[in-house]
Amino acid sequence: MLLDTAPIRDASRRIVRELGFMRPTLAGTEFAPSSVHALIEIGRNGTLTAAELCAVLDLEKSSVSRMVRKLIQSGELTEEPNGQDARSKSLSLTEQGRNTLAAINAYADNVVTSSLDDLSAAIQEKVRDGLVAYADALEHRRVGEASKPAAIAIESGYQPGIIGRCAEMHGRYYARAVGFDHFFEGKVATGLAEFSDRLGRPVNQIWAAIDGEKIVGTVAIDGENLGNNVAHLRWFIMEDGYRGAGIGKRLLDEAVSFAAANGFTEIHLWTLKGLDAARRLYERQGFVLADEYAGDQWGREIMEQRFTRKAGGD
Repeated sequence: MLLDTAPIRDASRRIVRELGFMRPTLAGTEFAPSSVHALIEIGRNGTLTAAELCAVLDLEKSSVSRMVRKLIQSGELTEEPNGQDARSKSLSLTEQGRNTLAAINAYADNVVTSSLDDLSAAIQEKVRDGLVAYADALEHRRVGEASKPAAIAIESGYQPGIIGRCAEMHGRYYARAVGFDHFFEGKVATGLAEFSDRLGRPVNQIWAAIDGEKIVGTVAIDGENLGNNVAHLRWFIMEDGYRGAGIGKRLLDEAVSFAAANGFTEIHLWTLKGLDAARRLYERQGFVLADEYAGDQWGREIMEQRFTRKAGGD
């Protein structure tokens, strides 16, 4: 199912308007948005040539030449011969330009800070991380590069906060997908808490996908609760926004490899009918549908499915 892009496009337009990019001047200055961006980029890099500024701002050479000439005439920029290329000149901020940039940054910081004040710390982090990722993706598309995935670490064993994060991700996803409520989330948390007491035993393990310090995915192998030398794959979940990047496959690879290394004959997992994306991922890992039935263990009757695979993949 394709993502509905309309809310993203709408938010992008509103951000442009609310930050003042539709106005002839920007950030409390007398300068047009392109000139403000030029001052910011030159200040960030120390020096830039006109050609480099064209590439950074994605503007035509003639437009940048006119803009640079006006900024030099107004005392914001100075140009000097480029030691590496005699055909070009290096642009840098004058003292006046540095003062203008400081005022621009103060203005922008105030706008952003005051706008975020009403949001929780968790939402503020999501806004920051989401906007950075979105801006990176847009830039990569423009210059013809593939977006570079974040370096997500896969860590085994108990991680501080893993019980709460795993239960939260389950609660949010299944509330949206099938309408489950607190009963379901509570059972997930209770099961995880019981399982965590058994993590010291060699047949049990849990893995977390970690982005920075944030747990964004989990999976576990419970080697005890099914018996008969069958491993139970449990608590496989990914945070919204991290699906489709191969992280879930990495988690499942760890779980399947662990089961094979510990001599289990089979791996079983239970899921709900209709979660087609998860089913495709399981099937790519070699799991096959073994059973389907109506169950009520999650607070109301719903169709459950059991998938199995040989632990060695044979």
